[in-house]
Amino acid sequence: MAIDFNQATEKMKGAQDALRRELGEIRTGRANPRILDRVQVEYYGAMVPLNQVASISVPEARLLLITPFDKGALEAIVTAINVSDLGLNPASDGNIVRLAIPQMTEERRKELVKEVKAEAEKSKVAVRNVRRDAMDAIKKDKELTEDQVHESEDKVQKLTDDNIKAIDEIAEDKEKELMTI
Repeated sequence: MAIDFNQATEKMKGAQDALRRELGEIRTGRANPRILDRVQVEYYGAMVPLNQVASISVPEARLLLITPFDKGALEAIVTAINVSDLGLNPASDGNIVRLAIPQMTEERRKELVKEVKAEAEKSKVAVRNVRRDAMDAIKKDKELTEDQVHESEDKVQKLTDDNIKAIDEIAEDKEKELMTI
């Protein structure tokens, strides 16, 4: 029985995808519809993601335009944005909701960079956990020769190194995006 490298690869790629999702929700000072991904709107008694009750567009660099599919959901959308932890003030004109993204201060940018680094570290820990599990599986496999064990361990380590490097690049890109004015 040989170790399943595809499963380890998929789990490590999953850590990268999770990091991209988390970083996509961090506000950068530019309008990005993904910052609204976690906003839930009460629509006919059920909690529904905002993007299922309205279309979200970016007409300008610092403005999000939210157009509800049903005009009756407008107030629920405004309430949901106010209740969320985004710190944005929606402006409604009766048909659409405008979300102005304020300019970030240098201090806030630095706080967000710390958040990015923390999220990247969580992803690295997840990758290392996958490596540990794969290494344990290799060591427990009695059918492998000593050379096969070393070869498999080297392969898992290279896979780990590649994924950690990719995570560092993702975090670095987000940091650059945050620090550009």
